[in-house]
Amino acid sequence: MTEKTYWDSFKAEGVNVIAKIKGLIHEGNVRRVVIQHQGRTVAEFPLTAGVIGAVLAPVLAAIGALVALLQDCTIQVEREKKPHDAA
Repeated sequence: MTEKTYWDSFKAEGVNVIAKIKGLIHEGNVRRVVIQHQGRTVAEFPLTAGVIGAVLAPVLAAIGALVALLQDCTIQVEREKKPHDAA
């Protein structure tokens, strides 16, 4: 079985961004978070399965700092999409 990925994208909304990203990561299918400002990628954080609180905290702090500095950011999230069994 091959795994495919797809991207979700949303605009940064201050403090809500951290809560949104935490929720997405909690779902467990997030592979990568990319922060873009005016069409340019300013940060990219790869996330692997098994990333937990202590490892995740610095990533979330960095995302929060970038969003605070770069108003009007776009957050892109790469997710895994496993194909459904045809049966």
